[in-house]
Amino acid sequence: MAGVLSGFAVIAVVVGVGYVLGRRGTLGEQGGEVLTRLAFTLAGPALLFTTLARADLSVVFSSRLLVTALSTAAVGAVFVAAGVVRRWGVGRTTIGALCSGYVNSGNLGIPIAAYVLGDASLVAPVLLFQVVLVTPVALTVLDLSGAGGRGTVWRRLLTPLRNPIAVGSLAGVVVSAAGRPLPGPLMNPLTVIGDMSVPAALLAFGMSLHGNPVPGRGPDSRLVLLSVALKSLGQPLVAWILAKAVFGLHGPALLGVVVTAALPGAQNLFTYASRYRVAESLARESVLLSTVVSVPVLVGVAAVLG
Repeated sequence: MAGVLSGFAVIAVVVGVGYVLGRRGTLGEQGGEVLTRLAFTLAGPALLFTTLARADLSVVFSSRLLVTALSTAAVGAVFVAAGVVRRWGVGRTTIGALCSGYVNSGNLGIPIAAYVLGDASLVAPVLLFQVVLVTPVALTVLDLSGAGGRGTVWRRLLTPLRNPIAVGSLAGVVVSAAGRPLPGPLMNPLTVIGDMSVPAALLAFGMSLHGNPVPGRGPDSRLVLLSVALKSLGQPLVAWILAKAVFGLHGPALLGVVVTAALPGAQNLFTYASRYRVAESLARESVLLSTVVSVPVLVGVAAVLG
């Protein structure tokens, strides 16, 4: 328990430093965006590659992945059912369903897995499941609904191959499965680059907290509150029930899947909403509010299960 809370304390301090940097404008207007791009396109992929290249794949791809898939499907289905009943439309319902179960496994998942759970590879199954399966399906639905225009379905289906985080994860899995680790002259530089991922992501997140409006007061307030409730409370609860009652997980394994499920909505959901020009305020406000709510939820999960 003490180690888990200590990990959250480290994260909180670095995020706080990022907030101060954003408030003071130390890194300029584009500083947060540069740090985010660094973490997403270079350092994050390097960290996941080096971690997975050394990981035991039987541990990575285990019942934890099934818990993630089932809990994501459960909360997404609840939002879809509400969208059908309330006639929110395909676009808004799809974005809302993503906000209900698509976790921030990159910017926040990697730091939390590294500092709180002690193993960054624990977010890899979640990340791969989301970018390889959930993202192409959701974006294809948006394409077929007419939001994305014509001639873009195959391009969206190939989204995982254009995602640096996914490419780095898949490459690490391939190396680990081959059983032939890369030599030191190749692995060591990647390790150094990967070490930048966690601090860069946390600083960027802290900077993004400055200057944002209060969420949940716009025209999509009901959709926002529903998606946040499903994401922050529903998904970790479903994951806990499945992990404990169905798959018999306990100890660190149980803590890992519930913490992962309690992560907030991913920031790239707003990118998807903007790309299709649908439910942009829903995505922006849901991600921000779920991020705020996730802090006490994650601490509570750590206190109970840690």
